[in-house]
Amino acid sequence: MQLRNFILAAFTVLGFAFLVASCTQDEGTLINKTFTDEDYEIIAQHLNIPNDRTEYLNIALPKHMESSGFSVAGGTITNKGAILGRVLFYDTRLSKNDAVSCASCHEQANGFAENAAFSKGFDNQETKRNSLAIGNVRFYYHDRGFMWDERAESVEDQTRKTVTDHIEMGMDSWADVTDKVADSDFYPILFKSAFGDENITEDRIQVALSMFVRSIISKDAPFDRAMVADNNGNGFGVPNSLGDFTDSENRGMALYMNSCRACHGNIVFLGKSSANNGLDMEYADKGVGELSNNSYDNGVFKVPFMRNIGLTAPYMHDGRFQTLEEVIEHYSSGIKNHNNLDALLPAGGFDFSAQEKEDLVAFLHTLSDEVMATEERYSNPFK
Repeated sequence: MQLRNFILAAFTVLGFAFLVASCTQDEGTLINKTFTDEDYEIIAQHLNIPNDRTEYLNIALPKHMESSGFSVAGGTITNKGAILGRVLFYDTRLSKNDAVSCASCHEQANGFAENAAFSKGFDNQETKRNSLAIGNVRFYYHDRGFMWDERAESVEDQTRKTVTDHIEMGMDSWADVTDKVADSDFYPILFKSAFGDENITEDRIQVALSMFVRSIISKDAPFDRAMVADNNGNGFGVPNSLGDFTDSENRGMALYMNSCRACHGNIVFLGKSSANNGLDMEYADKGVGELSNNSYDNGVFKVPFMRNIGLTAPYMHDGRFQTLEEVIEHYSSGIKNHNNLDALLPAGGFDFSAQEKEDLVAFLHTLSDEVMATEERYSNPFK
């Protein structure tokens, strides 16, 4: 009996040791795939980033966000590239006087928008337009139409224009940007990890920033959880009602799908690229028309995604509306009959009832993903 117990105990110890060794080996492998201990010691002096695999591409999506036609719009994402992009996104060195970063105008807690009508640039000057949310661009069918006037053709192009904008970040040239980034002890390590060598270039900075921006996904809003609970949605499918929604939220969802979806999309994918939504009869800011010099484009602006809309106030290109209630009132009673008014919008408005307005606002708040707004992988990595 004693011999039998000894043998069983020995096998138990050996099995446990094998399990621990296997786990340690797996964890060690993941750590070694990111940074060496020597490199990580340098990184850890400046940054709070883990020395193991952080997933930015292969993130499990709920069923309703999957589609056979889904692809990453405009470029490939790598985990190491997105880590570098995250650091660059929060680094004030990308501005002329080290005063602002990309995150200064695109704040995680605000759905990667800013809770002010206009942002403050590097020299404390106000920007011309409200800061657009930059999350979920992976769900655009193609990279085009970034910024309110759609002058940026891709995430990379948006980065290129923003960093050298005379109000926003103010850099005189991209050569100055690369020099500032290279003047650090941790960036060469991050660039080597992401691209295979320490060479720091304009293109690589833009690619890395774009990887991070494309990695930002909202998938855990109350709407998403209700869809998962009902096992609803394949690709584009959105049901007539959801079991976890209140009656008001379900009515608001039905009203959104009937009145708003054509422009703003079906919550999973973005709809119309740009439109004139009847804000004014005369536009001081002509939007797309300022670039095209075509009167048919006057008052035409990018149509924003509705995901996280409850986090991204104020609204419209000039931040004129502080609340969703004001936005709904505009579409109910304030649509101006401009010559370029989008054909999908009725002059005057939809004439929503008081209950319909309340229901729409209730539904729109179900699109706010508080998990994404606090998730560490998207947060400021600087100590």
